[in-house]
Parts: sequence; C-alpha cells; structure tokens
Amino acid sequence: MPQTANKSAPALYRIGEVAKMAGVSRQVVSTYCMLGLLAEVARMPGGQRLFDDATVRRIQLIQDLKHRYTLREIREIFLRDRF
Repeated sequence: MPQTANKSAPALYRIGEVAKMAGVSRQVVSTYCMLGLLAEVARMPGGQRLFDDATVRRIQLIQDLKHRYTLREIREIFLRDRF
C-alpha cells in the first residue's frame, strides 16, 4: 500500500512494492541502491526505505540500458548526464 502524507504528496512505496511494479526482485533494487543507481526518497520511522514512481521508471530504464551497457557504464552515464 502506498504511503502518502496528504493528497498532494507523491505516493511512496516500500522496496518490495517498487520491485514488483518494476518487474525486478528486491535484491535488484537493493543492489542498484548500493551501486548509486537509485536513491531512496524517504525512510519510515523503523528505517524502511521508501521510493516514488520516478524510481520505478528509473529501474525500467536501467533494465533497458543493461542490454547495451554494464551497470558501471550506466552509473557513469547517469552521473555525467545528471539523470
């Protein structure tokens, strides 16, 4: 279930929800975070990471780019082009 503070705030999702929406495993999301390809939007009081809809789109972009580039190259592209 998405977490929202109010109606105008964007929906926030736990790692498992984002993984399911993007069609990848939780481990993939964690790995992308560890490599600096993704950043959490917020954290729950218990420490759970929260992500937004843009994270889902970014994961899908990474998955598409993986057909042509390594994760290291993708990270360099993101840093260079400020994705």
